Amino acid sequence: MRLPAALCLLMFGGLAFADDMPTFRVELKDGTLTPTRIVAPAKTKFRIEVINTGKTPAEFESLPLRKEKVLAPGVKSSVVVMGASPGEYPFFDDFHPQARGVIVVK
Repeated sequence: MRLPAALCLLMFGGLAFADDMPTFRVELKDGTLTPTRIVAPAKTKFRIEVINTGKTPAEFESLPLRKEKVLAPGVKSSVVVMGASPGEYPFFDDFHPQARGVIVVK
């Protein structure tokens, strides 16, 4: 049985575009964040890859974006932001509150 081309596009068309999403990497390492500033596009879905390269647990958190991710040492994960409005959105490591950064959405 052959599926019509239009049905195939509806079912699988989004898979090809998943890797086209803008992606930004944040490294958490025992109380430091790198980078501390990310510039992301407004009204566009984007991904933040978070990696804990430190020896202690870390938690990426952004209260205004309502995102948080706890990572054990050596763990990599991501959060997806769905079309944020222009503005500045602070983020921090909840286990190391001195480690702070900002996502600038333009």
